[in-house]
Amino acid sequence: MSVSLNKQEKCLRRFRWQTSIALVGVASVTGAAFADPGDVVTVKRLGMPLAAKIAEKAVEVCQGRGYNVSAVVVDRAGDPQVVMRGTQANRFTIQIATDKARAVILSGVDSSVFRRNREDIRMEMDHVDGLLVLDGGVRIDSAGTLIGALGVSGAPGGDKDEACARAAVEAYVGRLDLP
Repeated sequence: MSVSLNKQEKCLRRFRWQTSIALVGVASVTGAAFADPGDVVTVKRLGMPLAAKIAEKAVEVCQGRGYNVSAVVVDRAGDPQVVMRGTQANRFTIQIATDKARAVILSGVDSSVFRRNREDIRMEMDHVDGLLVLDGGVRIDSAGTLIGALGVSGAPGGDKDEACARAAVEAYVGRLDLP
């Protein structure tokens, strides 16, 4: 009698296991059939080689104008992707350039536009860790989508930093505007 009970237990266990597997399979198929299109999102990202070229171009443009600067490209999350400091640029220009670029990511517009549009909260925003609302940060777009930002610091004035940054990004517009 104990032999037949063991057989029954084994059969019952096998049945439960097979049923569990079947239910998992049904749940997987059912879940896929009812997936929301927003569950998985594809985003554009700036490749490191092009980010490096943009940062290097910004430093070169400013050096050609007699300014020792740093250029920082941040990704769409505001994290530094490329940091380039001119040989004679002050070490603090790296942090300032990074924080200018992050202001672009926060606001979605060039840092000079953000500064002009939100002068009412500029002082408060400058107290946010990792953010400076100063001229010198520009958007990096691909076919109208913000994929990063370039911040430049070290020239005698944010307007000059921004001019170098803009020239650098514009030099690669053809490579950026791919769908």
